[in-house]
Amino acid sequence: MADPRARREFAEEIVVRLRRAGYQALWAGGCVRDILLGLTPADYDVATDATPEQATAALPFRSLTIGASFGVVKVRHPRMKGNEVEIATFRSDLAYIDGRRPSGVVFSSPREDAERRDFTINGMFMDPIGGEVVDYVGGRADLEGRRLRAIGDPSARFAEDKLRLLRAVRFASRFDLHIEPTTLAAVSAMAAEVNIVSPERIAQEMRRMLTHPSRARAMDMLMDCGLMAAVLPPLVRAKGLFQGKPMQPEGDLWDHLLLTLSLLPHDASFPLALAGLLHDVGKPFSKQVQEGGRVSYHNHESVGGRIADDMARRLKLSNAERERLAWLVTFHQYLGEAERLRESKLKRMLASPGVDELLALHRADALATVGNARHVDYCEYYLEHQPAGPINPPPLLTGHDLVRHGLKPGEHFATILEAVREAQLESRIHNKREALELVDRELTTM
Repeated sequence: MADPRARREFAEEIVVRLRRAGYQALWAGGCVRDILLGLTPADYDVATDATPEQATAALPFRSLTIGASFGVVKVRHPRMKGNEVEIATFRSDLAYIDGRRPSGVVFSSPREDAERRDFTINGMFMDPIGGEVVDYVGGRADLEGRRLRAIGDPSARFAEDKLRLLRAVRFASRFDLHIEPTTLAAVSAMAAEVNIVSPERIAQEMRRMLTHPSRARAMDMLMDCGLMAAVLPPLVRAKGLFQGKPMQPEGDLWDHLLLTLSLLPHDASFPLALAGLLHDVGKPFSKQVQEGGRVSYHNHESVGGRIADDMARRLKLSNAERERLAWLVTFHQYLGEAERLRESKLKRMLASPGVDELLALHRADALATVGNARHVDYCEYYLEHQPAGPINPPPLLTGHDLVRHGLKPGEHFATILEAVREAQLESRIHNKREALELVDRELTTM
């Protein structure tokens, strides 16, 4: 991936070359916003009055047409892999007929191009040579006032592309902005319509929110404006389910989920962050009131694992992400009594792929519940020092060994091999001879 300075220099060079060829050219959108916020842009977009064909002809770089009918091409640096700049012709969108994309575009002026965009903070241009900001929509004043405001009529902007409903929350949470009242009212009124957007696009917005350190604020905003009910509906039942946890004696389950999210590592993966959000989602569905008014949530982790799996399928996540998510939710309490677990069970869990994420979830959940995570410290110490030998040693016996030992294959092989494996992990046997002696003893009890 290109370093930030090289990325900026390449974007400047494209502007200079287009201008030498007689065209207007400016940086546009998110990169301008980031620069004004003092951030380093992840990428740069160039807006120009050159058509895609004219821009391609004016630049001696390899180009990739990604939407010529919409006036967009991508230009690649000749030597630096990953250094790409998107070039778009100033345009106005024609009617949006499906709540996702315009039916077409017409090439237009910079002002008209700005007015078709979603939010004022994303509607500015910049001259990278002189540093002047070209702002037709009041984006700079909104940034200074910490406001997120739709350009023009918010309802019209959201009707054009319903994904903008989620983007409003993402931008507001990421850049610590408040959503301007008229814009917020439109988000709340139209929240249920977000599901017209494809699950993949919704998942991508959720990914961007949950993998950012502002994830807890983003999720709380989704809940407050009604978007959570549309995207992850089972979570709505977390509101008002009071927990009485030591760290939040007056808080409900939703407060606990948000605190857990905030205590995850800043660089948490999407499956881990989503697991932090969903780890107790099974509680409202497994709540039981015992005699005397005592409340229990028996088996809520298994119920939550199934709900998490359903939500992952709803969002069309990859099999790998779905399986990791469901596993994390299902086992988010498993290591709570790590010091009391049989060594074989402890070793097997600590040898699982993804155990680092499971421990991170355990730690955040424990800190959000009682304020300490001694069981996680124990597991991490165990992993580091492995006091009873390797965590996941090769099995001492296989089915072939049992056949060579004179046993006839059958369903009992699984039971025998499981007993051998457990004894090995608990360091009661150490080699094949001892394993076969254990097999002979086991056979006498079967």
